[in-house]
Amino acid sequence: MYIHLFGPVPSRRLGMSLGVDLIPHKVCTLNCVYCECGRTTELTVQREEYVLIEEVQKELVRYFKDNPSPDYITFSGAGEPTLNSGIGKIINFIKKSWQGIPLAVLTNGTLLQDRQLRGELLKTDVVLPSLDAALEKDFLKIDRPHHNLNVKDYIEGLVNFRKEFRGKIWLEVLILPGYNDDTENLSLLKEAFLAIKPDRIQINTLDRPGTVENLRPANKLELESIKSFWNMDNVEIISAPVDRKKIQSYRKDNETAILETISRRPCTLEDLSRVLGIHINEVNKYLGVLEETGRIKVTRQDRGVFYQLFH
Repeated sequence: MYIHLFGPVPSRRLGMSLGVDLIPHKVCTLNCVYCECGRTTELTVQREEYVLIEEVQKELVRYFKDNPSPDYITFSGAGEPTLNSGIGKIINFIKKSWQGIPLAVLTNGTLLQDRQLRGELLKTDVVLPSLDAALEKDFLKIDRPHHNLNVKDYIEGLVNFRKEFRGKIWLEVLILPGYNDDTENLSLLKEAFLAIKPDRIQINTLDRPGTVENLRPANKLELESIKSFWNMDNVEIISAPVDRKKIQSYRKDNETAILETISRRPCTLEDLSRVLGIHINEVNKYLGVLEETGRIKVTRQDRGVFYQLFH
């Protein structure tokens, strides 16, 4: 049983990915309307050692004694990993101990205006930041940031990081119809892309319900239209969740355990994580496949979003 590690997770972008969680649940710089992990419980930009790095190091050593190497080691979780002030220390430890395994960071990118943080991330191989809006009003509406953040500094941090970072940057844009798909925002996003110069621009949309009701995912035609509007060679649409089943690390035992649990009673994401002892991010990956294939359905109740078998 690990506290700070999870997976390997069947990732659409990173294959067999061992997750490293450096932040308590939902401590984040944003409170995004679309977040499938739930509402942010602590909205902050204060970097601290929220999770002791020595504990993470011990878990990694224990994991690699008994398990094969994953495709990636990935900093992710249900919060913003770069808030942990010890992330540079654990990056150095991983790079020294397991040199052949690429290291990725899933981040919202809001703290990259911090020069010290940018320096701490330079030894990683792939950084996957997000950018959902280039207009301040849309940034506030979609990402609901900490009051110290603004979209101008956000984009400037990404631009500065690109100038310093020699690894790959895969920039994710999550499209919400009615929120950030208007011509003005899309045009300004393209200007930002040209300044940031990411290796890939990955268009994504909702897998499952976010924290706000009545959000809908963009359909394939809408995503293809946005891709055509940007007309850039490095833009790609992220494949559907069901494609995760093709990944070698997709575990049928996790899928079965989730189905058996919700066959007894409807459960929230947090319920499933607690009952099964599986990290919330890992549960999320399997729920996406199960919902896409029509095996489960979603209902929103007072206590949150519940998953149950589809009859």
